[in-house]
Amino acid sequence: MLENKDWRNQGVRVVTGDRLDFNTPQTPGMTRAAAINRASAGAEKLWAGTVEIHPNAKTGAHHHGALESVIYVVSGKARMRWGDQLEYVAEAGPGDFIYVPPYVPHQEINASADEPLECVLVRSDQEPVVVNLDIPVVEEPEEVYWVDPIHPDPKFHEEKGALRKQAEWAILVETERCD
Repeated sequence: MLENKDWRNQGVRVVTGDRLDFNTPQTPGMTRAAAINRASAGAEKLWAGTVEIHPNAKTGAHHHGALESVIYVVSGKARMRWGDQLEYVAEAGPGDFIYVPPYVPHQEINASADEPLECVLVRSDQEPVVVNLDIPVVEEPEEVYWVDPIHPDPKFHEEKGALRKQAEWAILVETERCD
């Protein structure tokens, strides 16, 4: 099967930055451009491109149906809100990745008033699915940190460190009283 493949014409594709396709669904305050899709590279199972979010711009609440999305922050500061009432929030900066599972209501926000937010976006399919939502939004979302065995909650470690210092102080005070 692989021995008859025309690798020259059906192999690796390079899409240069000056050949991005801006003929994609657009959202006010954002500029999207397709880099990798069926037309540009023969991709069958994913879509990749760029998105620039203007300073202080934000999307409305929406989801992307059954699609999974990965966002890589190139420059700027991203603020993501998500949940049934956008009740959760997290921020990401240059070098950070954001994963958006299927059907998750979310909102992208440029957290900077001065500079654009530039990202690379990869989706698990080529369909331009955007389901806009009219949902009530909480005023003060809960800040969420990514927590797993290799990414502990920074608040927990701050609190644990403070408790450790309190315990050390108590031991020091008790030791001095005993002397």
